[in-house]
Amino acid sequence: MICIEELSFLYPDRTKAIDGISLTLRKGSATGIAGANGAGKSTLVNHLNGYYLAQQGTISIDGVMISKKNLDQIHKMVGLVFQNPDDQLFTARLYDDIAFGLENLGISPASVSAIVEETLRQLNLWELRDKPPSHLSQGEKRFAAFATVLAMKPEVIVMDEPTSDLDPKNRRKLITLINSLDTTTITVSHDLDFIWDTCQEVCIMNKGRIAAVGPAKEILSNKELLESNNLELPLRLQ
Repeated sequence: MICIEELSFLYPDRTKAIDGISLTLRKGSATGIAGANGAGKSTLVNHLNGYYLAQQGTISIDGVMISKKNLDQIHKMVGLVFQNPDDQLFTARLYDDIAFGLENLGISPASVSAIVEETLRQLNLWELRDKPPSHLSQGEKRFAAFATVLAMKPEVIVMDEPTSDLDPKNRRKLITLINSLDTTTITVSHDLDFIWDTCQEVCIMNKGRIAAVGPAKEILSNKELLESNNLELPLRLQ
């Protein structure tokens, strides 16, 4: 589904955020990306929907090369759930936030209405459809942000620190949601217990490079490997 080959990226101040990364992710896989602050995790995933374009190397999604001319197609294929839900919710009514992307695709009003209702009911948000997103609780905002992505039915869902603002109840609810999806998922998170619960594979990053890739439980049980990359064992293993 995703093929990254020799990807490198420099910021304008010449900081090398990505340094020659190659990675292949299978269709339907659930992959966690972990690493200390500044490891390059967010920069990497921001390449997957074309927010950043490769300066060196290539990325393809299901055979489609990510390039300026293909961005519209890539945006339909890859949904990104931002770390801060407020960056994703911007209309005066929750219903309109979910409908926005669908309407921009030229989908008929009747189909938009059906998809929005289906998605909001799936996430137990239907009763909140007329509320301004700013009036939602933090947990409700998080699931509303997911709804804006799920409604588009992308082939790949990328999540940036999805548990950063969740209480234990909503965190468990999110785990159940992620594990119910049949799309390819990529989770960037410091929450290694969440990666343990939702991902089959994990990629450890350090200073813009891949330090290790493999089965999630095997990698996340390796105390020496984690500590050498400025990470700690999941809480359940401590």
